[in-house]
Amino acid sequence: CFVRGCDGSVLLDSAGNSTAEKDAKPNQTLRGFGFVERVKAAVEKACPDTVSCADVLALMARDAVWLSKGPFWAVPLGRRDGRVSISNETDQLPPPTANFTELTQLFAAKNLDLKDLVVLSAGHTIGTSHCFSFSDRLYNFTGLDNAHDIDPTLELQYMARLRNKCTSLDDNTTLVEMDPGSFKTFDLGYYKNVAKRRGLFHSDGELLTNGFTRAYVLRHAGGGFQDEFFADFAASMVKMGNVDVLTGSQGEIRKKCNVVN
Repeated sequence: CFVRGCDGSVLLDSAGNSTAEKDAKPNQTLRGFGFVERVKAAVEKACPDTVSCADVLALMARDAVWLSKGPFWAVPLGRRDGRVSISNETDQLPPPTANFTELTQLFAAKNLDLKDLVVLSAGHTIGTSHCFSFSDRLYNFTGLDNAHDIDPTLELQYMARLRNKCTSLDDNTTLVEMDPGSFKTFDLGYYKNVAKRRGLFHSDGELLTNGFTRAYVLRHAGGGFQDEFFADFAASMVKMGNVDVLTGSQGEIRKKCNVVN
């Protein structure tokens, strides 16, 4: 939703001379496109030309959270699909290397506030990351490219563990759990890790540098307010799902999610 709004543009394949979002560097770790196509095909069979790929994606995101023992929420529907996908527009995506100022600016550009930032960051309780998204913290934090050039905000034992998995800046294949021990469960583990300075990305650690986001992290690191966090996450997901949507006669309803009609 950060690129062109929630219009399913990330699902489109590159065509001819134009490189699509999905092939831009920040998105090269995305998986599951084939799964989206299978869901869309089943929906098309049941009610053709009715449900957009953008809506399918919003529903699948909700169901993935629910099936991972997270919250359930009503997804507002009626989005249309965009017809444009441009790789260099992915510079609007918040990178894992971002500092707090950059994060707040990128979120504010989509009308998302500090609370949305600290709440949606907890999506990192699910899934894995490639080493290259954070290895600069281990070997090249200030550009010196040596074993002593580390991110001083990262907890040392955790850093040692990460170095055992990501042995150099050149590792482009190894996957690391973003929320070690419960990376398939939607829970409060993310905040517990961040509070201990064990957030995987530099952007995770930056949540401790602001009074409001730090207080939110520490409140939920205690584990006593899961229902409150689940309600907050659901609300922020609905808010993000409403970013710059196409409706009415705008866009189209794609037959297949990877190509325009």
